[in-house]
Amino acid sequence: MNADVTATGRREIRDGVPYVVLERTFTAPVAAVWAAITEPARLERWVGTWDGDPTDGFVDFRMTAEGEDAAPEQMSILECEPPNRLVVESKSPDPEGGPDDVWRLELDLSEADGTTTLTFAQGLPRPEMAENVGPGWEYYLDRLVAAESGSGVDAVDWDAYYPALSAPYAQMFAG
Repeated sequence: MNADVTATGRREIRDGVPYVVLERTFTAPVAAVWAAITEPARLERWVGTWDGDPTDGFVDFRMTAEGEDAAPEQMSILECEPPNRLVVESKSPDPEGGPDDVWRLELDLSEADGTTTLTFAQGLPRPEMAENVGPGWEYYLDRLVAAESGSGVDAVDWDAYYPALSAPYAQMFAG
C-alpha cells in the first residue's frame, strides 16, 4: 500500500513557531471524520485512546499503536469546536522537560462536495524534531485514512516511513 511514501507535509509559521502541516481527504461527512479523531473507540483503531471527562479541560491519552507499554499523557483541550476544530497540548512526562517539550496539535476539518479535508498541524519549537515528527504523523494519518476507508491499518508499514522520510523533513525545517 505505501511502498513509495513521500513527504506530503509542509512547513508553516504560526505565531512565530514553525509547524509541520499535513492534509488528508476523506469521502465522508465531516461528522464521521470528527468521530474518528475524537471518539475513543474510533481513535484507537489508528493511533490511541483517551480516558477522562473532556469537560474538565483535559483527558489522558495513550498511544496504543506504540505498544502496550505506552504511558498515558495528559492532553489539555485548548479548543474544541465540533465538528471543525480541535486543539490540544501535551507536556512531556519528563519532569526535566522544558517548554520545547510541549506538543501543540491543531486539527481542522472542512467539508465540500462530499469530501472532508483534515488539516493537521504540530508545532516544532526545535527544528530537529521534524525528522521524527514528520514521518510519524505521515504514518499515523495514513493509518487514519486506512481505518476510515476500511482497508485496514495493518497494511500501513512504519518501516516505509522511517527513516525514509527523515531527511526530507529535516531539510524542510533546517535553517
